[in-house]
Amino acid sequence: MSGKHLKRLAAPRTLRIHRKEKTWTTKISPGPHPLDKSIPLGSIVRDYLKLCDTYKEAKRVIANGDVLVDGVERKNHKFPCGFMDVLSIPKLKKDFRILFDRRGKLTLVPISSKDAKWKLCRIENKTVLKGNKIQLNLHDGRNKIVEKDEYKTGDVLKISLADRKISEVFPFTKGTVSMIIGGSHIGQIGTIEDVEIVYSSKPNIVTIKGDQKFSTIKDYVFPIGKTSPVIIPPEVKIQ
Repeated sequence: MSGKHLKRLAAPRTLRIHRKEKTWTTKISPGPHPLDKSIPLGSIVRDYLKLCDTYKEAKRVIANGDVLVDGVERKNHKFPCGFMDVLSIPKLKKDFRILFDRRGKLTLVPISSKDAKWKLCRIENKTVLKGNKIQLNLHDGRNKIVEKDEYKTGDVLKISLADRKISEVFPFTKGTVSMIIGGSHIGQIGTIEDVEIVYSSKPNIVTIKGDQKFSTIKDYVFPIGKTSPVIIPPEVKIQ
């Protein structure tokens, strides 16, 4: 890896790219998602959606403002797109949501224009501001200031992309439907059956019941619905 480039063999395993076809791939710019859990916007346009043949053409498409991420024009082809981001291409009337499949790869799931108006954001931590206002720090880098401290770390907010209002909350609690976003069960969906509080520096243990019962850590659990998923999970495609 160099300052501006990234070798394909060293690229994160979450990317769907041919490792030995070429030597280099695009290195993601600093942004709302970490390097190992994001896709550069240029790769989405060229490799995932195949809207063009070369990276030069992908740069032109992006520079023209033809691609929206969470409703905002992103003109940097290295912009990191990650889990739960909504990708829209108005000229083609196509919208996608980025999710993990069961192989741990980030993938684009087609969604309706209605579903493209909102996204799910998990509360990573909270900060108390002046005036006893609470700042919610979300998984995609954005912050949300609320008047009342009625949300908990691990809860997921359904947020409108147009006005950033919270329309629904999926609490991190027993009975909530969740998607696993890390570990050996990544991409699986199940219901939170139990949460074991660990009184140490180690993360809490969560028991999930889906196709099978298994345990994982709290950081890997992302609530996506109260009784059923509000998002469409990706199809499993073995290549």
